[in-house]
Formats: sequence, structure tokens, C-alpha cells
Amino acid sequence: MENLFENEEVVVINKPAGMLVHDDGSDEKDTVVSWVRQTYPEVENVGEQVRVRTGELVSKPGVVHRLDRDTTGVLLIAKTQESFENLKKQFQEHTIDKKYHAFVYGILKDDDGVIDRPIGKNKNDFRQYSAQRGARGVLREAQTEFKVLKRDTKNGVTLVELSPVTGRTHQIRVHMKAVHHPVVADGLYAPKGEKILGFARQALHAWSISFKLLSEESVSVEAPYPKDFEEALLLLKE
Repeated sequence: MENLFENEEVVVINKPAGMLVHDDGSDEKDTVVSWVRQTYPEVENVGEQVRVRTGELVSKPGVVHRLDRDTTGVLLIAKTQESFENLKKQFQEHTIDKKYHAFVYGILKDDDGVIDRPIGKNKNDFRQYSAQRGARGVLREAQTEFKVLKRDTKNGVTLVELSPVTGRTHQIRVHMKAVHHPVVADGLYAPKGEKILGFARQALHAWSISFKLLSEESVSVEAPYPKDFEEALLLLKE
């Protein structure tokens, strides 16, 4: 695990692909939480519990937000309860700025814009969320800003920067599917998509995060691209 920033309040790490943030009831041993417990035992009582799919309550020391198992990049860990509450409030008020980079199928026509589509549950697959017609359950407001970084017409792929204004589960993956440009190699939301550019996992990276410390000082942290992103960039055709 790579530390990108650390002080007495917070640790910002670069999460690798293939790692859950916390146990989801499947007895996963190698998680961000297990790393926190081993590296920062003093953080054990910071934060709050979360109910997993089995109905069990599990603790997630220091964890303020989460990334999907195969999403890489910046993740905040609070080191004190005061810091946890400060960061949690910023997430609730949508004042934390998060930017993701993703390779998506197809060529986005607009250089930038906002995807404004409420998200509910997929009516056919309990694992999925949906921002398309027929979504069931409570539909929650969701907005994602996007900006095109590179277009590759030869490979039929776009590199895009995405900023979720809201924080719904799978939001970026759901919104990109809804506009017919799902994330490359996303096995859940684009199961029939070709694994182009060498990706064996969803091509989504949490590239940067900006937040405020208790002193109101602003901090911005960027996570270097993982190896698969670097190699994919070399394969892009202008």
C-alpha cells in the first residue's frame, strides 16, 4: 500500500486493484481495513460500523469513503474521530472534490458536460444499480461531471475525467453505462465488452481528491497511474 500523504489527522493511500476496502461478509482477509489495523492500531476505534450483506455489523476503522474492489487510487483514512467527523461532513455536503480517470467504450461527442440521472436498483440483477428506464426502488439524485482527455477513434475508446457531485454506489460505472459508454473491461456493467488496451479489470482510477483539514487548510492529493493505465496510454492512437 502506497502512502500519498500523511499528517496527524489523515492518511491518504493509493489503493491497488483487487482489494476490498472492508469485509463485505465474505471473510475477505486482505482488505484496506486489515492493513489499517496492522499499520495504525491506534485507529481501531475511529469511525463507525457498517452493515454488510449478511446483515452483520462490521467496524471499518478510519474509513471515511470507499472504492470498488477493482478501482484503484486515492482513499482517505481518518486517524482521529474528530478528523473522521470533519471529513464525513465534507462528503455529506459534497465539498470534497474527487476526480476519476476512466477509459470508456466508444467516442464521447461532447468535450465536457454533466450526466444528471437518478440511480435505483437494476430490475434484473440484484448486484447492479441503474440510471436507465425501469430502475426499481428508491431513485436517488445523482450527477457526474465529465471532461474528455483523449479520444482514440482507431480503438474506439475515450479517456475521460469524471467528477461525481453526489456519492452513489457504483455511480460512475452506472452513469457511463446509462449514456452508452460503459467503463472498459467492467465485468458487471459491460459483461460482453471486449477487454481492450490490456485491461483485466474495470479501467477506473481515483486520480485526485481535495479536502480540508480541521484547520481549514486545503489539501489536494493525486495518485499516480497504476501499471495497466500507463500501458494503456501507450496503446492509444490519436
